[in-house]
Amino acid sequence: MSFFIKNKGKQPKTNKNQKNPSRKRKLPNNNEKTKSYNVPASKDDDITSSEDEDFNNKEQEHYESEDDNETAQEKKLRLAKVYLKEIEAQDEEQDEQDDHDRKIQQRLFYDHLKQTGRFRSSVADQYKSHSKISFLKAKEHKSTITCVCVSSDDKYLYSGSKDGGIVKWSLETHQKLSSLPFIKKSVEKAYTKGHSSSILSLALSHDSLFLAVGDTSSNIQIWNPETFKHIKTLSGHKNSIYALVFRRGTHTLYSASADRSVKVWSLDEMSYVETLYGHLDAVTAIDALARERAVTAGGRDTSLRMWKIPEESQLIYNGDTGSIDVVKLVNEETFVSGGDNGTLSLWGVNKKKPTASIKSAHGIDETNDQPLWITALAALVNTDLVASGSYDGNIKLWKVGDHSKTLTHLMTIPVLGYVNSLAFSNDGSKLIAAVGSEHRLGRWNVVKSAKNSLVVIELVKS
Repeated sequence: MSFFIKNKGKQPKTNKNQKNPSRKRKLPNNNEKTKSYNVPASKDDDITSSEDEDFNNKEQEHYESEDDNETAQEKKLRLAKVYLKEIEAQDEEQDEQDDHDRKIQQRLFYDHLKQTGRFRSSVADQYKSHSKISFLKAKEHKSTITCVCVSSDDKYLYSGSKDGGIVKWSLETHQKLSSLPFIKKSVEKAYTKGHSSSILSLALSHDSLFLAVGDTSSNIQIWNPETFKHIKTLSGHKNSIYALVFRRGTHTLYSASADRSVKVWSLDEMSYVETLYGHLDAVTAIDALARERAVTAGGRDTSLRMWKIPEESQLIYNGDTGSIDVVKLVNEETFVSGGDNGTLSLWGVNKKKPTASIKSAHGIDETNDQPLWITALAALVNTDLVASGSYDGNIKLWKVGDHSKTLTHLMTIPVLGYVNSLAFSNDGSKLIAAVGSEHRLGRWNVVKSAKNSLVVIELVKS
């Protein structure tokens, strides 16, 4: 029974800090000093102070007054403008990101085309004329200048001549900076201060660390192009070094010789790598780009060969009668050639015959009614611009047509003498020619009025 009895005596003790929810809260008067209480708000009730109520009232009055002064149409227009600004800001951010992504994608696409040999920029139509022609002379070049090369940053020129001298020039100021003079052959100091025979070929590495020089001896000399300090002698050929070229972006050197062989060298180790055989006559010219390939001209064997070095194979292209003496790659899939039959030929890697040919490209020799010999070629790499030289007193510029199937004459630049070597500056603004009174490999004919000089031609774009 006691379980059901209600105790009416003592009231249960309560915590003083606990609030009685049933008790009404007494609001303080303005004159009374009040204590601050931290009262937790329930989930269903919002408790606001008098200051909050005053603020809310003022804010409500502000919006009401604003709404009173603004019509519904004006409000829609204002909100629409705000929305449009937000959209424009988002679009600008998106456009910047899209531009960045597009540039990266375009760069990767161009790099892929260059690596696969399919990249080509159409610039030939922009060249309409030439302006200034400068003639650079030096005491080290009293004889015919045979070869020239340009640094990758277009700051320096290097030239070699039959009298064994090498000169470094500034392409910007056209001043001679330093030289490597001819020296008499000495057993004790062989090739430590210069060359003792005619210079026939030059090649400069992409980072200007190595200058490779070939002469009428069977050795290749490696020099520091900045100080002309001798680095190494590469031995292996058995005859004159007619041509040298570096594989782009590497220190791999390819050499072509009158001993009918092509050799591969690694200048990182300063060592011989391998020999490529196939030509039946002196290898007169060689060229290479980024791929592990090289194209060569075989002189009197009337053939051109594309060497696929990793595959240890070669592609053979048979030319016309006569000697094929010069060859240049336009891109990885296209090259041009010329020789003593006067024909300028355009080739595709996958075609056995020329895709285009210009017979007697530099005219006819009046003394014997024979086509004038094409003695030098240059190509602005990965574009459609090609230059050719002879001894007719002119350098000619050509345009390689669409799909590399045509050659079109663009302009003629007067230069007197044998054009033994040609090179474009990397930006295409200049054409440099090594000019002399006779051919670089012999004295079959002499142009007595010609000056042995380096010719710098300023090209004008439209």
